[in-house]
Amino acid sequence: MIFRLISSQAACGTSVGAASTFGNADTVRLINSGTTVRLVTVANSSDTTLGTVSIAGGERMFIRKNPTDQIFAAHAEVLGVGCIIEY
Repeated sequence: MIFRLISSQAACGTSVGAASTFGNADTVRLINSGTTVRLVTVANSSDTTLGTVSIAGGERMFIRKNPTDQIFAAHAEVLGVGCIIEY
């Protein structure tokens, strides 16, 4: 898979108040840099939870979202970066 970065990698906020849109990206690459399973939450711009998913230690995943949706995680060891998938 090839992707183009559109923001800088950063630790996910740990609450909806510290959540990030990752540069208004519609795709965010996440990696859990720790060894513990962590919960990742996607919320809309009104801070309403849209969904949650667990990410295992060392796991990477991509989340598609609306540009104004925000992501936060249960621990700052989950890192994210906004990107565009280029097939």
